[in-house]
Amino acid sequence: MTVIFEKILAIFKIPELKRRVLFTLGMLCVYRLGGHVPTPGIDTQALGEFFATQQDSLFGLYDMFVGGNLSQATIFALGIMPYISASIIFQMLTAVVPFFEKLQKEGEPGRKKITQYTRYGTVFLSFIQGFGVAKFLEGLPSPSGAPIVPVPGLMFEFTTVITLIAGTVFVMWLGEQITERGIGNGISLVIFIGIVAGYPADAFNTFRTVQAGGMHLLVLLLLMAAMVFVIASVVLITQGQRRIPVQYARRVVGRKVYGGQSTHIPLRVNTAGVIPIIFAQSFIMFPSTLALYWPNNEFIQTIAAQLRFGTFVHSIIYGGIIIFFAYFYTAIMFNPTDLADNMKKHGGFIPGIRPGKRTSEYIDRILTHITLPGAIFLAAIAILPFILINQMAVPFFFGGTGLLIVVGVALDTLQQIESHLLMRHYDGFLKKGRLRGRR
Repeated sequence: MTVIFEKILAIFKIPELKRRVLFTLGMLCVYRLGGHVPTPGIDTQALGEFFATQQDSLFGLYDMFVGGNLSQATIFALGIMPYISASIIFQMLTAVVPFFEKLQKEGEPGRKKITQYTRYGTVFLSFIQGFGVAKFLEGLPSPSGAPIVPVPGLMFEFTTVITLIAGTVFVMWLGEQITERGIGNGISLVIFIGIVAGYPADAFNTFRTVQAGGMHLLVLLLLMAAMVFVIASVVLITQGQRRIPVQYARRVVGRKVYGGQSTHIPLRVNTAGVIPIIFAQSFIMFPSTLALYWPNNEFIQTIAAQLRFGTFVHSIIYGGIIIFFAYFYTAIMFNPTDLADNMKKHGGFIPGIRPGKRTSEYIDRILTHITLPGAIFLAAIAILPFILINQMAVPFFFGGTGLLIVVGVALDTLQQIESHLLMRHYDGFLKKGRLRGRR
């Protein structure tokens, strides 16, 4: 604990790092304050009653990512999700469309153009989703029968769409400002703070359940120990790598010698991150969402009942879809052929493996092998909340996408802070050491 407090104090001793951390905290506070500004024309109490029954649908999943702003109908109801969707779309386009692939290979200018296209895509998706939300809320009654939109019509739709687009663009701007002037990835931190904001209420409800006798104290202690173990496992898988050694041949150009060094290719165990779980949740929750629109269709209702939250069929299909998307997204994002060609151009080779096609096959084989345990672990983490809630009657949602995002963002932010601390200490050592002034 002493070491942790010393590092926290060290953050505020470095002016640049202190400024970045305070700026990040300030921007996140602005985001949380904006999450309490309601969208005009919506009965938030009636909407809250509806969302209380929709935890097992796409609405509940979306509401988790936007920090509860959708269920409260705030100006940030769409959150940063249109930007995330646009980013994923353009990431996939770079793998299948030659134009975007060429832009990506142009370096910084190409990446700036892709970022600009992503912003345009965010505005377009915000318009589509905002209009869809407005039309959906207009015809949606709450469980008590009260209308969620007391005065529907064109003016409500126009106001809602403009408000939600403005909210999403502002959140996108906040995230970009945090990335540029703060610490950590701003977009990830916006999602992070939205998820973490619900943890105090979950902790309070849990202790209240223990006090009321709904959960034994020993069960709570076992649950806390299991949570520590699961978080440690997530950290291990998130940081896990398979390092492939690479040797660069020595080249003599004029009087200079290039190459002759050894390095490695870090292949992550979980290359796809949380994307497979997000895709799988969208697929597995789609029938239950359709069941809301066609309550009299027996076929859709039967499928929705079979894929209901926590059923055995739901867990098996859910896990299988996650494993499939883990391989699918890894194949899109990581191209062994391009990597092998780049190594060959720069005189790099894997010891014992011929450059070119053999290197590509070797990397692809290793990536396939290490992706399997990562995909199985993702499936296990995603299914964990269903086991805890159904078998142990845990009164909160622990695991799944939220846990992976929280741990991943926390690790990335801490690593950036640590790099700033190490860089600062290294400079100070040189200035105060005996080597000062030597040439």
